[in-house]
Amino acid sequence: MTDRTDLLTALEDDIIFGVLAPGTRLTEDGLMARFAVTRHSVRQALVDLERLGIVIRERNIGATVRRYRADEVRDIYQVREFLQRQAALMIPFPPPSDLQPQLRALNARFSDAQSRGDLRGVHEANDLFHLTFFEACGNRYLVQSIRDYMNLSLPMRAKSLADADAFRLSSRQHGIMIDLLRDTDRWALAQLCVDHVQPSKLSYLARVQETCSADSRPPDAAHHGLDAGSSARTVTLRPG
Repeated sequence: MTDRTDLLTALEDDIIFGVLAPGTRLTEDGLMARFAVTRHSVRQALVDLERLGIVIRERNIGATVRRYRADEVRDIYQVREFLQRQAALMIPFPPPSDLQPQLRALNARFSDAQSRGDLRGVHEANDLFHLTFFEACGNRYLVQSIRDYMNLSLPMRAKSLADADAFRLSSRQHGIMIDLLRDTDRWALAQLCVDHVQPSKLSYLARVQETCSADSRPPDAAHHGLDAGSSARTVTLRPG
């Protein structure tokens, strides 16, 4: 692999879909060996991942996959819920005539990617669906804020789309959102936009709780099934 974008995408996929667990150390030598890239490319990719908010770089420690605390998860989702509710309330009724067909096509693309096991495609179609939906509010600054918080919550939400039940719920709710655009009940639409993000939030909070429980075990618990993602660690990276 020689392209910086390819390297960034591969690492981003491994992080947001849980191959690299929260707290995992990302060593430059390990990444260079896995991807056959230069140290400069690795460092630049880690800078980009830090900018996305999914990697933390610290002096004398290096880079680690970001691990969110429960209070951080709740605060981030509280902002997401506020922004998405407001954007939904601002969508004009009736909406632009081409909006519903666009959203149906994107939801079909979302389902097609899931049927092919294409997690990257699922993630991209899902984000495009929501951004297209919220762009109908007409406030580009509000939409940019929604995009920013979608990116900030990537490690919390993307992994849930790999779960078949979570995917089916998400796809069904997409369909209901589209149908509600034909209605006049703005508040029902706005509430659905809030309800829609709850499964990923609750799933990540459950993983945080599980990690905290594992971290509180006695040291010798590491020899009796301690969760490999429960503390900062260096992993042997799988072949690319």
